[in-house]
Amino acid sequence: MVIVVLVLLLGIGGLFLIAGRRSANAQQQQTLSDARADAQRWYGRLGGQLVSLRGDDPAVRQALNDAAERYQAAGGQLDQARTVTQYQLARETALEGLTYVRAARVALGVDTGPELPELASARGTGMVDDERQVSVAGQVYRAGPQASSQTPYYYPGGWVGGRPVPAGWYSTPWWKTALATGAGVLGGMLLFDAFFAGPHHGGPGPLDGGGFDGFF
Repeated sequence: MVIVVLVLLLGIGGLFLIAGRRSANAQQQQTLSDARADAQRWYGRLGGQLVSLRGDDPAVRQALNDAAERYQAAGGQLDQARTVTQYQLARETALEGLTYVRAARVALGVDTGPELPELASARGTGMVDDERQVSVAGQVYRAGPQASSQTPYYYPGGWVGGRPVPAGWYSTPWWKTALATGAGVLGGMLLFDAFFAGPHHGGPGPLDGGGFDGFF
């Protein structure tokens, strides 16, 4: 009798274990499916925006070109994604592309549509709030809150060399080379020191968490 009871208990325990594993697997699959659908949704929206938006202004063309690059990158990421994290990365890339599209719409003076989710890479970096100009190694760099003939390159905000670079329009995409080389170009940190000297208008300081008297 005791043996029968033990067998029954073991059997019931086994059933609960199997059911628990199946439930966990189903939850993981649902989470993965949700992440995939979310990434594909923003990717599709980016593609639709690129098809419908045009502009002859150099700043608009540049922003749309940057958005198209993110569209291609997000498509490649989606093709290779197999995990939730990978789908989240594809989502972030698509959202970054949409941020460039939104900048192009602002430059065109047309409706920007609904607000976009905040980019994880731009969190805490702030925005350029007025016209700025610095000279480094004999070259002039400009930044401003709006597109102009002197600031045709949009940047959605991000961390470069451990420092926050605010969203805004710049005279040259210096951050691309800085990100690729660890900010070891364009006069090294001289450019950062020039751009980020003065009162700081948003976003934390360096990655150590201390105060940062940034340029913006």
